Amino acid sequence: MIFVTGGAGFIGANFVLDWLRTSDEPVLNLDALTYAGNLENLAALQGDSRHVFVQGDICDRALIDRLFAEHRPRAIVHFAAESHVDRSIHSPASFVRTNVDGTFTLLEAARDYWSALDGEGRAAFRFLHVSTDEVYGSLGPNDPPFAETKAYEPNSPYSASKAASDHLVRAWYHTYGLPVLTTNCSNNYGPYQFPEKLIPLMIANALAGKALPVYGDGRNVRDWLYVGDHCAAIREVLARGRVGETYNVGGWNEMPNIDIVHTVCALLDELRPDAAGPHARLITYVADRPGHDRRYAIDARKIERELGWRPAETFETGIRKTIAWYLANQDWVAHVQSGAYREWLARNYGERRA
Repeated sequence: MIFVTGGAGFIGANFVLDWLRTSDEPVLNLDALTYAGNLENLAALQGDSRHVFVQGDICDRALIDRLFAEHRPRAIVHFAAESHVDRSIHSPASFVRTNVDGTFTLLEAARDYWSALDGEGRAAFRFLHVSTDEVYGSLGPNDPPFAETKAYEPNSPYSASKAASDHLVRAWYHTYGLPVLTTNCSNNYGPYQFPEKLIPLMIANALAGKALPVYGDGRNVRDWLYVGDHCAAIREVLARGRVGETYNVGGWNEMPNIDIVHTVCALLDELRPDAAGPHARLITYVADRPGHDRRYAIDARKIERELGWRPAETFETGIRKTIAWYLANQDWVAHVQSGAYREWLARNYGERRA
């Protein structure tokens, strides 16, 4: 069995679904079911004995110890995190608690569990920590992409909390010998992504005829990674990654945000035309968020060289699949757009002047 944290969230749920499509090895899935955790993401696994779901907090050491003792996992894949930069600007304390304290709790529980294992089980155990490219800071237009050796320069409460968790993972390897692996990924997109993030927000707003808010001049650049490709990379790192190493996972798709928005609009014009006119008419430039990093780019040559992984999707194929999924799953979108979600949109975008 593998132990997955945050397995009802966007990337975690995609990983759990993908894992059980390709393997009969059971998954112990721990998720606190905050606003971004959604059991509807896992509806396809209802009644599947290979999937053991537990609602709980990664900061609850007694719970984590009990789950290790009862289920005896051979590995832990740690997705659970607060992950939205805008939310971290408004409420940094929850990011420190989940991303720093939560990772610390998991590391300590895993260390105690691993230390008590016998020879073969001890040698095989892995702690895989899923992180972000945002820990590396911001790039200039001509700077080389982030390599694994890039110094950390986090600029938001979110990225600082993830950088802290990365440092804890590294320290538990070097100090205690805990067999860890770390992945730092670029911007994910795909099915089940909560519509506070750029792509699902643009899809949802465009379909509703609402403004498509674009920060600043829209020229902030990100590398885009289809979530299915990310899941495949994590499987490879878990299976064959070198203990103690970090692997950057990227899509080789650097694009400005405004180009992403125009691509979404053009595909919606094709797949779900609006009688009122092209969806791009809804694009609205709004005040930028504080400390908005200008550019991220991932150098993913190490994982290709050592493990043979490359993304299977181009941005063109991945974004088409993503929009098709959202069009086919409007009930899911409606269910996650709760009153709390609407309040968040009003708080984050309502006071931004065009």
